[in-house]
Parts: sequence; structure tokens; C-alpha cells
Amino acid sequence: MAPFSLLLFLLFSLFTTILSQPQYPKGFLINCGAVIPSQINGRQWLPDSPYISSGTPRIIPLPGILPALSTLRSFPLSASRKFCYTIPVYRTGKYLVRTTYFYGGFDGRDLPPVFDQIVDGTVWSVVNTTEDYRNGLSTYYEGVFLAKGRTMSICVGRNTYTDSEMFISTLELLLVGNSLYNSTDFSMYGLTTVARHNFGYGGPVLRFPDDQFDRFWRPFTDSNTAITSPGNASASGIWNLPPSKVFDTALTTDQVKPMELQWPPVSLPNSNYSIALYFADNRGNLSADSTVFNVSINGIEFYHNLKPTPSGVAVFVTQWPLSGLTKLVLTPAAGSNLGPLISAGEVFGILVLGGRTVTRDIIALEGLRKNLQNSPLVWNGDPCLPREYSWTGITCSEGSLVRVVALNLSNMGLSGSLSQGISNLTALTDILLGNNNLSGPIPDLSPLRRLERLHLQDNQLSGEIPPSLGNIVRLRELFLQNNNLTGEVPSSLKGKSGLNLQTSGNQFSLSSATPPS
Repeated sequence: MAPFSLLLFLLFSLFTTILSQPQYPKGFLINCGAVIPSQINGRQWLPDSPYISSGTPRIIPLPGILPALSTLRSFPLSASRKFCYTIPVYRTGKYLVRTTYFYGGFDGRDLPPVFDQIVDGTVWSVVNTTEDYRNGLSTYYEGVFLAKGRTMSICVGRNTYTDSEMFISTLELLLVGNSLYNSTDFSMYGLTTVARHNFGYGGPVLRFPDDQFDRFWRPFTDSNTAITSPGNASASGIWNLPPSKVFDTALTTDQVKPMELQWPPVSLPNSNYSIALYFADNRGNLSADSTVFNVSINGIEFYHNLKPTPSGVAVFVTQWPLSGLTKLVLTPAAGSNLGPLISAGEVFGILVLGGRTVTRDIIALEGLRKNLQNSPLVWNGDPCLPREYSWTGITCSEGSLVRVVALNLSNMGLSGSLSQGISNLTALTDILLGNNNLSGPIPDLSPLRRLERLHLQDNQLSGEIPPSLGNIVRLRELFLQNNNLTGEVPSSLKGKSGLNLQTSGNQFSLSSATPPS
């Protein structure tokens, strides 16, 4: 073969190899507390400092610990109630979010803390790793959520049970296919994983590269018969694309009789759940009626006359009530020649989303935060939601369209300046920033048509009073005393009916009439 032809052949072979290799899903693998990137099992993990501005990196000095669990980030009890990672995402993209926690005794206590984890404006779940830690295990939580903006915030939050520093070990956001679990309205709900099992399988957790979205399929066996019968099952026609390998094993019965499973293997709180079950029958040449059975859950029929095929089938429901322990029963139909079987299953809790603060308000508050210095505030995540975790000094509206309606940051020891972006908070009725160390000019606030109270007294503001303040029809209180303001009090304010205007202690020119104070 000529050298040039050989080169083309090698390049073609390399290109074909690259295309044939499964590509890890797009997203972020964040090693919390790490300070440099690392390669772990061929995957690139990122340090977390670009995505969070608070907390303390920690090292877990335990022998034999998995590399991704050897660091964590902890968060103090004395500051904000919530601490958030802000991750760039594709707007309207659907993401598998996985958080992992391994306490490791980093703070010298016997037991880990209990706290909340939050996605954007919704409390996702309580994080309680106590039992796993006693058994030397890490704890992970997984859910599927829609990105409603260009960033997604994943937070830990202090609840009434939290008695020590919160922490997190790893954070993964993986972009998944649009078809996954698309019977759920992700604009209103999120899915939180309760169980995902590969029946009849006793090996290690099945994940990427077998699952292209790196979902975890855990092994599940019980007293029923486990069979292995690899066939030609394909997940390409199933809406949420399970890995084909889950169809290679199954649980069945030795005789044509009902099969009972206690699954999922945990007691569940009373709620509605999304359930998906997977079946493939590869037991040789079968007639059309060799395996037909009915599926019931807690005595209620789930599916009638199910006929699994060698290529694989899935049945699912989006709202199914469960409470306590769950009994899954597969009962052969009349005329069946073989016992029922099941290959895999998933159960998700249905999480009602709490909404999201209007994007323009979030952007405006971020601009305000960047201009403030010496701030005791830890402003991160969604400003208004969840309600119990709203930002310090922020009051928000009720209803589905959540706006910021008041800022009360008086007596907070703030310095820095007021950004012009504050005028984008167009739902504001109150701006209370008195008794701080703010400097610079007063921005043009005329777009704030609902503004009723503007308290800027006892600061170090300079420049002239914007005449446009007089155009704010609803303005009733304007307190500007004890600043470094110059020029004259605008005539638009001097004669404004119903306005309580206080400007003493400034440096106005002699020609400026002193308004009542």
C-alpha cells in the first residue's frame, strides 16, 4: 500500500473509531472543594470555584477514598441560609442533576448534618446521609429538571434540623435527550429519582457507556428466578432510551404462577409517582401467547394482557398513588405457557416546581450586588424562591409572576455605589438604603413608576438630585438628608403635592430653597 493511501486508511480508521465510541453527555462534572481539574475514570472533573463564591474547600484524609469524594465544600451556619452553585445551561434544555454527599467527619463531629437541597426556586429534597455514612457509603440524589433560563442554581439550605456546617462533595449536570420522560410537563414539574433497577442482574451499577446519559441502573435480585438471555432488544424505539443491556437479564418464576416483588425496596411517603417498567422475552422461539400476564401495583391493575417481545417493550404511567411499601404482582393470563418476567423499572417522585423570579429582576439584583462592597449579604440562587430562602432584605410579590417589590437594606454597613440597573426593578414600591456608606450619584429612577418610598439618608452620596424623581407619580417619601449632594433641589420636587421631602445636611447652593423637613 502506498504511503499516502496508508495515511488515508489510518485517518479513516481513527475517524471511524472516534465516531463509534459513545460520547459522554454534555454538561458539567464538578468536584466540590477541588482546586484543580482532574481526570477520574477517563472523565474530566472541574474545580468548583468558578461556580460559587462562598464556602470553604475541605480535604477528606481517609485511606482508599474515591478521588471524587476526597474533597468537599462546607458552608457555615452563621451566614446565609442557602448557598448556591450557579451553572451555565442551555435554556429549555432538560438536565439530569446528580448531587453526591460524603461527610467523612470533616468537622470532627460524629454525625453529618441534615439540610435541604434546592433547584432554582424549588426545595428538591432533604439531605440526610446519616445511615449511609454509618455504613461507610456516600449518598447521591438524582432528578430531571428543565432549564428555564441561561443558568441553573443548585443550592444547599439550612432547615430546622441543621445543627452543623452543610457540605457537598460532587455536582453533575448532564444534558439529556428531549424524548426522556416526555410524558411529564417539565414546565410545571421536576422528577426526582426514587428507584432505578436492573432486575435479575447482580453485577456493578450499569451506567455510561451502557447508558448514554449516565443514569445509574442498580442491580436487583430477590427470591424469584434470575435469568440471563441476551437477545436483540433495542431501546431505540422506547421514548426514554434505557440501555439495551437492561433487557439482557430478568426476574421470572420457575412455574406458570404469579410473581410478587416488593419494589421499590423502600417505604414511600403518600404521594403520586411516575412509574416505568421494562420487559423483553428472549427465551427462544415463542408463540404469540407464550408469555402474557397482567401487572398490578398494590392490588390495582397497572397493565392488562402484557405481551413482552424479544425486542423489548415499556409501559409507564405519569401519576400513580403510592404509600408505604409497594407490592408489584405479575399474574399469568389464561393460556400462558411460561411464567411472567420483568427486566427493569424506574420510579420517580413528582416535584411541583416553585417557580422562578422574573429574569430581569435577577439580572438587576446581580448588578446591584456587584456594585456593593463590605456587604454582609450572601445573595445567590433565586432571590425570591423558595419563599423560606428569599434573599436578605428582599420582599417579593405573590402569584405566578414573581417580582421584587421592596429593598430594605438599611443599617447594613454597605459601601460602594448604586448601579443604574436598579431602575430595571420596575415593580419596586420601596427602596430603603438609609444609614450605610454608599457613595457616588443617585441613578435615574424614573422607570420605577410604582416607587412610593426612597430612603437614602445618612450615606455619602454625591452629585445632584435627579430632576426625574419628580416624575414618579406615586413617590410619597424622599429622604436624602446627611449626604454630600450638591446643586439645587429640583423644582419638580419642591412643589410636588403629597411628597415628604427631607434634604437637610447636604451641600446645596444658597439659591436652593430649603424644602420642609
